[in-house]
Amino acid sequence: MKSFPRRKFVTSLKARVLAVVATAAVATMLAGAAAHAAPLKGAPAPFDKGGVKVALVNYLSTGDFFQAYEAGAQKQAKALGIDLRIYEGRQDAAEQREQIQQAISLGVSAIIVNHGLPESLKDVVQRALDKGIKVVAFDVDLGNSKVPQIEQSDHDLAALLLDQAVKDNGDAFSAGYVYVAGFAPLDRRDAVWRDFKTAHPKVQEKARWGTVDNPIAQSVANQAAAAYRAHPEIRVVFAPYDEFARGAKLAADEANLASKLRIYSADISTSDIEAIRAPNSAWVATAATNPAVVGAVSVRAAALLLAGQEPEHRIVVKPALITRDDLLKNNIRTIAELGQKFPAFRASDAATAAWIPAAE
Repeated sequence: MKSFPRRKFVTSLKARVLAVVATAAVATMLAGAAAHAAPLKGAPAPFDKGGVKVALVNYLSTGDFFQAYEAGAQKQAKALGIDLRIYEGRQDAAEQREQIQQAISLGVSAIIVNHGLPESLKDVVQRALDKGIKVVAFDVDLGNSKVPQIEQSDHDLAALLLDQAVKDNGDAFSAGYVYVAGFAPLDRRDAVWRDFKTAHPKVQEKARWGTVDNPIAQSVANQAAAAYRAHPEIRVVFAPYDEFARGAKLAADEANLASKLRIYSADISTSDIEAIRAPNSAWVATAATNPAVVGAVSVRAAALLLAGQEPEHRIVVKPALITRDDLLKNNIRTIAELGQKFPAFRASDAATAAWIPAAE
């Protein structure tokens, strides 16, 4: 993501009351709909008895990546007999805090924190730990040795993309960069971008933009259009989040610049594949893990904690480079087809154990 101002951490009484009411409504709905957490034969406690409740608390839910992440988490939870309560993210730090507090009050055994702002989460996460609730975090660094950190290998992801950019464009080009500071995966990718520019002094960053205002893609497109007008020399756009790439591509299409730009992104979904495959698409490559796999890994990590089988503190899911040429030559149109033809994309052995069944 990009270097935009962070959302204000709202602490007013009114905001807190509204967040609690909204969270309670969601939790009540999920509790009524959730299937009974069944015992898992041959599993260690507490899974041998069933009744395990886990909360997945999101900061971001917008976009295909997060929807696929949730779907993968749900499938793995079902395989483990976990009653998974999902709290949708609205990019509101105060509401995410209240959702975590609500999960604590509901008596869940574990909480998965999916993204967020560390400064608004650390104390409420510690509150959960103090009550004996296990916590794992995906792509948010809570700075707590008791909270395993699940992440895509953001260093490898950015390096794969930038190596491909050099392969396609040489080591001298004018670039646009889409970034928002304060989000762990984007900050890790930004570190690689900074090192890359140092190692390639003929690569010139001409413009930087980015936002996480909804709808993200359209908001980024509006910014990208202005950047393209101000800097017509831009030939490469590094947009290491697929919603950013959607916006960069949308602006390029509207300005008839698709033949003059190459866009490099991160993450992938079926709709991303459609956009990359589109005729004359400027979006030429992405590096990605399967978001559904990452969701499953998050649930497995929580399960290992609950079973007393400590996972590694840093759990890394490796990405793959996927180019437009790969998709066209292999006639790949969906995530399912990508998994069939790129086996490394289909599964991960991170956070596994013999007693944990595969997600179906």
